[in-house]
Amino acid sequence: MTIIIGIDPGLDGALAVLTHGGELIEIHDMPTLLDGAKGRRAVNPALFAGIVYSTQATRAFCELIGPRPTDGSAAAFGFGRSRGIIEGVLAAAGIPLAMIAPPSWKRVAGIAPGKENKDSARSVAISRWPSQAALFARKCDCDRAEAALIGFAGLMRVAGLHAQAPPHGEARS
Repeated sequence: MTIIIGIDPGLDGALAVLTHGGELIEIHDMPTLLDGAKGRRAVNPALFAGIVYSTQATRAFCELIGPRPTDGSAAAFGFGRSRGIIEGVLAAAGIPLAMIAPPSWKRVAGIAPGKENKDSARSVAISRWPSQAALFARKCDCDRAEAALIGFAGLMRVAGLHAQAPPHGEARS
């Protein structure tokens, strides 16, 4: 079975594990510890690697992120460190990684661009995977929803389907 990982990077991010058919298998919150510079929270490489290796994934899709102009140097370095951990672990595991810009995956998922629409990801994820709705129940689960939808958008990209896909279980017109 082909297994896909969708990744919403960052300290509050998540990893979603999907089948090639788009079925959601599991979700993991981004593993962080207070072991960063000056005791700040940071993605832990060993814990991240443990999750990645346990999935036996064959492909990964990650949101393309970078520092914002308003970020300070510590925040910019943190973004770079997180991205480096993600890329390094996936490369070591032999899992091809494709980066997907936020407007691209949101278009596929049917979510309007913009940070103010983060909660829309939960609604779309619950509609797509209703049997897994509890994974997206809390307001803070928007990053889990985004990880799952990033993985789904990656699957649509591979399949050559760039338009919004129908919710799981519905036929295309």
